[in-house]
Amino acid sequence: TGQLLAFSRRQVIDPKIVNPNNIITNLEKMLKRLLGADIALQISLAKNLSPVMADKGQMGQVIMNLCVNARDAMPEGGQLIIETMNTQLDETYRISHPWAGPGSYAMISITDTGMGMDEETQARIFEPFFTTKELGKGTGLGLAVVYGIVKQHNGLIHVYSQKGHGTTFKIYLPAFSGQAEAITTPKLAELRGGNETILLAEDNDMLREMAETILKKFGYTILTAKNGDEAIQIFNANSDKISLAILDIVMPVCGGEEAYARMSAIKPGLKVLFVTGYSAGTHHTDFISKERHPFLQKPFSQEDLARKVREALDS
Repeated sequence: TGQLLAFSRRQVIDPKIVNPNNIITNLEKMLKRLLGADIALQISLAKNLSPVMADKGQMGQVIMNLCVNARDAMPEGGQLIIETMNTQLDETYRISHPWAGPGSYAMISITDTGMGMDEETQARIFEPFFTTKELGKGTGLGLAVVYGIVKQHNGLIHVYSQKGHGTTFKIYLPAFSGQAEAITTPKLAELRGGNETILLAEDNDMLREMAETILKKFGYTILTAKNGDEAIQIFNANSDKISLAILDIVMPVCGGEEAYARMSAIKPGLKVLFVTGYSAGTHHTDFISKERHPFLQKPFSQEDLARKVREALDS
């Protein structure tokens, strides 16, 4: 998927001059919803933070991923602190991290008051498929993806943790000596919602929760599934109510294409929106262009998702 591509450093990124503070501010409402009532979110942003060259969508995904991981480490609730600051990586730091270029960096730190990690876990935390979650709860790709994206931005990421004493992730992005462009927040109020029932199948926990949160905000009723198989079971029980299926193309057990074929056999003409991290034109997306199905590329913004869903429902 696009996430594995990001890990292997082949994801296409679209860097612009941005201020990381703006990315965090734009995510704040969404983060509060994802964290829930039991976790207090505290944001402390440096006043004169250096701009960086970054892909807004990808860096947003990094912050969301780390915050969802922090939330999962605090099942009883707690505090999540996001801070930014300017920092210099000096020669002392570079003795232990020789790959780090010297100079000015913008640092984003995300700290939780959760259960913490032992040294063995910290050493393996960025490996693909390494997970501390029980079997069947998430694919364990989250932090490998975070690592891949940060690396692509010529940045560094470090974890500091102690069992029983919470965890801090620090991301260092090279400072850009120029002016940051303002991120224009999409005018979500201008986008139309609806009251239809939508089936959403996505194996990445964070993306599924994020998409569900966004779509509920627009008035839709959402039924969620973690893979194509689960999606088909939910569809069989609710096919009369479901107006649209949003399906990730690559999922464990049964992918989006097969799931849609089986659903549309039961309900011909079922509307669909396929979601993928792959670019249009790869073999994974051939059938989409052939059948002219609507399709949404990851990572997507709230505006992209709301607009595509409405277009698919109205088509």
